[in-house]
Amino acid sequence: MVDSIRHFFERNGFDVSSRLADRLGMRTVNVRLFFIYMSFVTVGLSFGLYLTMAFLLRLKDMIYTKRTSVFDL
Repeated sequence: MVDSIRHFFERNGFDVSSRLADRLGMRTVNVRLFFIYMSFVTVGLSFGLYLTMAFLLRLKDMIYTKRTSVFDL
């Protein structure tokens, strides 16, 4: 059951940590560990920050879509 939940979140995740790691030039694992440790320290506040960043990234993706051609408008 735990593996199915993990696979679900890996498939349908928001890619916040991978995008942030690419922008900062870090490994994705380190960014994920940072969010995990900060959620323990701040009692879940970083989880809210993670969801906010996921929402903003999804909104940015919806606004700035890459079009391959002029006829895609």
